[in-house]
Amino acid sequence: WRTSMVDYYHSVYDKARQIEGASQRVQEDTIKFSRIMESLGTSFFEAVLLLFEFFPILMTLSIGLPILWFGEWEYGLVTGAFVWSVGGTLFMILLAWILKLVGIEYDLQKKEAAYRKILVIAEDDGSVRPKSLEELFDGVRKIHFKSYLNYLFFNIGRLAYLQANVLSAYILIAPAIVAGIITLGVMQQLIRAFGKVEGSLQYLFQSWPTLIELASVFKRLREFEKQIDLVQLEESSKV
Repeated sequence: WRTSMVDYYHSVYDKARQIEGASQRVQEDTIKFSRIMESLGTSFFEAVLLLFEFFPILMTLSIGLPILWFGEWEYGLVTGAFVWSVGGTLFMILLAWILKLVGIEYDLQKKEAAYRKILVIAEDDGSVRPKSLEELFDGVRKIHFKSYLNYLFFNIGRLAYLQANVLSAYILIAPAIVAGIITLGVMQQLIRAFGKVEGSLQYLFQSWPTLIELASVFKRLREFEKQIDLVQLEESSKV
């Protein structure tokens, strides 16, 4: 994947090098994008395998058990796990959208890149003054503080959901527990199978911090490609 991206950027680099941060996009962001996609692909494959392994077990153990809101419907517990997992994922998406986490991550990387660039320039150019460095670093500090604050709220919401997640299976099988028609051993097996199925269905929820980073990298690369297109358009109009 990285080879394909880099091959394209190399083919247009005579134009791309005019764009600020071009070297970082080609070297750093391509490897970040590839590694994140590899990580997400591996974890997705693991989630699918877990689902195939524990879905039949959960179905077998829940037969004949009264499930909250679903009665003795054989798919009640599986449906409950699905609804809870999708609900948690949508909650995280909404929270991340409200807190603008992708935009903050994008701005953070831009300010860090600008700060790094002037440091590199200062190595060879004695005209760069400490005030210029301080102004850029002040912007870096502010965006980091904003990131810390917004991620604090995000993690509070995420941890609240995870704490409620511990009780979700017990709540769904509460009618069976109250009626005394489920033994402790079966309940433990059921809770374990439910947790595995629920965990595999929560793939997006568990991968959310990684997805935010991926969205930020993707946004930077798309903007870089748009700038390349603009440079090519300007050059073609001069011909």
